[in-house]
Amino acid sequence: MNVSWWTRILDFISPRQCVVCGKRLSPTERSLCSSCLLHLPRTTYQFTPTDNPMAQLFWHLIPIQHAAAFIYYEPHSEVAQVVYHMKYADRPDIGEDMGRLMAVEMQQAGFFDDIDLLVPVPLSRKRQRQRGYNQSERLAQGISDITHLPVVTKALRRKHFLQSQTLLSRQERQKNVADMFELRYDSMLQGRHVLLIDDICTTGATLTACADTLKDIPGLRISILTFGLTKS
Repeated sequence: MNVSWWTRILDFISPRQCVVCGKRLSPTERSLCSSCLLHLPRTTYQFTPTDNPMAQLFWHLIPIQHAAAFIYYEPHSEVAQVVYHMKYADRPDIGEDMGRLMAVEMQQAGFFDDIDLLVPVPLSRKRQRQRGYNQSERLAQGISDITHLPVVTKALRRKHFLQSQTLLSRQERQKNVADMFELRYDSMLQGRHVLLIDDICTTGATLTACADTLKDIPGLRISILTFGLTKS
């Protein structure tokens, strides 16, 4: 990685820190230090994209081509700091860094070979105003930086935000997201293979609702990718 002299000066003036362990980052490190990057709890689901615990969440619910999560996610763990900072600490750069990391490692398994478009799961307008950005869109942009796949953000809209999914049961999550998404422009998705992008998957309720909104588009194929899958 080429590092500009300006980046080196900024790192000297205001050292960047690893979001997991707090260690000072070198000029070539992005968001995570080399040690924390090495120890991310990777799933390797990209090598079995049609039959893994992530894909099994959607069996008999929605028609998908393949599905994967990059890491196993546990709330309150060290790696949870990545997601916390990406969502709540005004750090959209972390999402882009993690997206690029996912793309570099997962494209080696051919995970993106048949994908046409990246579609991040949208936030409600209220939540996006509060946060300033959509972390799923930042993940998608990072993936696009490596794969050069287009990111589509205007085809789908989240109509409302009821409450966070974090503390809800499976049934409560499904009810919370029922009829939550609205299709705005389907012409750009017709006949395409889209990859839905989200940050964390727990029960799959949000992604199921999202895919359910898209499934009747003529010729559409759907796959799913998240940064993390919550350990059951």
